[in-house]
Amino acid sequence: MDDLLELDDQLTPEHRMVRDSVAGFVTDRVLPHVGDWFEQGVFPARDLAPVLGSLGMLGMHLEGYGCAGLDAVSYGVACRELEAGDSGLRSFVSVQGSLAMFPIWKYGSEEQKREWLPRMASGEAIGCFGLTEPDHGSDPAGMRTTAKQDPSGDWMLNGAKMWITNGSIADVAVVWAQTDDGIRGFVVPTSTPGFSAPEIHRKMSLRASVTSSLYFDDVRLPASAVLPGVTGLKGPLSCLTEARFGILWGVVGAARACLEAAVDYARTRVQFGRPIGAFQLTQEKLAWMAVALGQAGLTALHLGRLKDAGTLKPRQVSFGKLANVRAALDIARQARTVLGANGVTLEYPVIRHMNNLESVLTYEGTQEVHLLTLGKALTDLDAFR
Repeated sequence: MDDLLELDDQLTPEHRMVRDSVAGFVTDRVLPHVGDWFEQGVFPARDLAPVLGSLGMLGMHLEGYGCAGLDAVSYGVACRELEAGDSGLRSFVSVQGSLAMFPIWKYGSEEQKREWLPRMASGEAIGCFGLTEPDHGSDPAGMRTTAKQDPSGDWMLNGAKMWITNGSIADVAVVWAQTDDGIRGFVVPTSTPGFSAPEIHRKMSLRASVTSSLYFDDVRLPASAVLPGVTGLKGPLSCLTEARFGILWGVVGAARACLEAAVDYARTRVQFGRPIGAFQLTQEKLAWMAVALGQAGLTALHLGRLKDAGTLKPRQVSFGKLANVRAALDIARQARTVLGANGVTLEYPVIRHMNNLESVLTYEGTQEVHLLTLGKALTDLDAFR
C-alpha cells in the first residue's frame, strides 16, 4: 500500500532496521497464528518472550543491564510493527518494558536492577504492573491495597489489583500500595506466599493476551522489596506515560493493518461487474482512512522526536494517546464496512483489531481522563476535583 505522506522516508537507517526486524518477526512468528490465538483466547508468552528478548525488544528504550538502549523513535517504530500484528503482542512488550522494567530501572535499587533487568531483557523472566484495582481505575490515589512495615522491617502487603496484563504468567510484579508515607512501589516475586493471580476469561477483546487479577493475602516482603527512588503517584504515573508513548505509536500499526486489508479487499471484491474499489463511495472511505492514518503517523513521529530531545510533556502524550487511538478505532470500524460480512470473520484482521482497540481506548487512561488532561492544560482549571 502506498505510504501517501512518505513518513518512513523520515526514519533513519537505524529506525528502518528496527522496523524491518520487528516486521519480519511479526510476519513469520505471529500473523500465521494470531487469529487462532485470538479465537482460542491464548497467548504463547513463554515461547515468544525469548525470541523477543534475542531481538532486543524487551526494555529496548532502557540503557544497561542487558537492554538495547535505543532511542524513542526506534521504540515507537517497534511498537507500531508489533501492533500491526496484534494489540496483545504490543501490550506484552509494553508491559514488560515500560511498566515492569522501567520502574525498576528508574526507581529501583542497584540490587533490584541486577536481579531482574537482565533476565527480563532476555525474556527469561516476565513482569507485570499492579496499579488498577476493582474499585479504582482512573483514580489511583484511592487505591485500597496497603503495605504495612512491622518492627522487623518487613512489609506486609494486602489487597487486590485487576485487569493486569501478564499477571498469571509473571515471575515478578511491580505493585503500588498505600503506606504510612504515601504510595510506594514494591518488587514482588510472584512465588511469594500469599500472592495469587487468577486469569480473567470471557473477554471479547485482547483475547491474544493474558489478563489477570492479583491478590495479596499477607504477602510478606523484605525491606529491600520497596522501590527506594520514588514516593507518591509520580512513580506509577511516570510509568503510565512511558506506556502511553508506546500505545500512541502502536495503534498506528493496527490502523495501517486495517486500511491495508480494506484496500486489498476493495481491489479484488467484485460487485455489479467491477471491483468495489472502483466505486466513489468506497474510494471516499479509503481516502479518509488514509488521511486519518497519516495524521496519526505524523503525531507519533513528532512526539517521538520530542521524547528523544528530552522535551516531551505528559500532556503531549495524552494528546497522542487520545487522538491516535480514536483515529485507529475509526479506521478499523470503517474498514469493517468495506469488507462487509467478511469483516466480522477472523479470516481478515479487521474485527480482531477493532475489538482490541476498544480495550486500548480504555486502558492506560480512558479518553475522558485524557480529555480532562488537555482541558486543564488549555484552561489551567482542574476538572478532576
